[in-house]
Amino acid sequence: MPLIWSAISAHGYGHAAQIVPVLNELGRRIPSLNVILRTNVPRHFFESRMTVPWELRPAQMDIGCLQQGPLTMDWDATWQAHRTFHANWNARLKEETLAVREGRPDLVIGNTPYLAMAAGAAAGVPTVVIASLSWDEVLRDHVDSKQPWQTAILEDIRRAYGQANLLLRLTPGLPMPAFRHAIDIGPIAAPLPPAKAHIREQLHIPDHDALVLVAFGGIRFEALPFDRMESMPGIQFLIDGPVPPQHRRVHSLATLSERFSTILSSVDVIMTKPGYGTTIEAVQVQTPIVYVRRYNFADEDSLVTYLHRYGRGVELSRADFLEARWEPAIRQALALPAPASPPPACTGAADAAKILAAYLP
Repeated sequence: MPLIWSAISAHGYGHAAQIVPVLNELGRRIPSLNVILRTNVPRHFFESRMTVPWELRPAQMDIGCLQQGPLTMDWDATWQAHRTFHANWNARLKEETLAVREGRPDLVIGNTPYLAMAAGAAAGVPTVVIASLSWDEVLRDHVDSKQPWQTAILEDIRRAYGQANLLLRLTPGLPMPAFRHAIDIGPIAAPLPPAKAHIREQLHIPDHDALVLVAFGGIRFEALPFDRMESMPGIQFLIDGPVPPQHRRVHSLATLSERFSTILSSVDVIMTKPGYGTTIEAVQVQTPIVYVRRYNFADEDSLVTYLHRYGRGVELSRADFLEARWEPAIRQALALPAPASPPPACTGAADAAKILAAYLP
């Protein structure tokens, strides 16, 4: 019975969202497939998404980045966390290698824990990364030249990635030269059909009001400008989190039973930061995006370029976002014409499954 060891970064849910469609597609091609999920992504994320038999074996597989809210990267804290993670690297690698050997998988895949690549190689198991970014590419522009230990950690990460047999680089994706071999594959997204009328009925939103989803990934804002949001005529909002009881034009996602992908394709505008999953799905279903950039995260440029080429996007400055000057950008996004070029087909899951099947009995 074929078995995959799937190591997934728990920095948000985006990494898991890229891997799950690949595993499901492999399961359609190989009905006897089983999967071990090696990650700290919570169980509930997989329960409604995985269609193949799976077992969760929690473990911290990498650090990713530490943030102060969804828009502010804390690079000092990120580097200190990496320093702690790498302080006992040899012992950590030995333990993970033993875990892989005991699991006896036919293949290790990752998005994008470099520890799994090194452990899979040490265990003698083929290792493949499926990703749009790697942590060395994210960190490299934030190395302090006065801290040589940061350079040493970056090189350790690159050596670990270099032990992978193959990188399947998603579209759009970073170059990632640490990998010895790479194959470009299509985008990964699995948008669901919209349920606009049903969602509006549940929230009591009239047809003439625009519905804006405010979603900045798995990290919530500690506070939102509810009074300003309430005062924007003709606009209502959906947010992830509780809403003060006196507000009628701001609604919580918790009141809806639909999957997030259904909601994403049912709203009129999405307000977010440029992230892979939301951007690709929004482009695919042609939902316009109002985005707030961080300007210090490696894959933002490629995602913004992709959005403006194949979708509809309007940038909102961080200052305007924090001061709740949202309305002009929202109305501009609503008025944008359809893009001239259709987006690439989301073939990434099928592309990856076809290549990975060759590694499995």
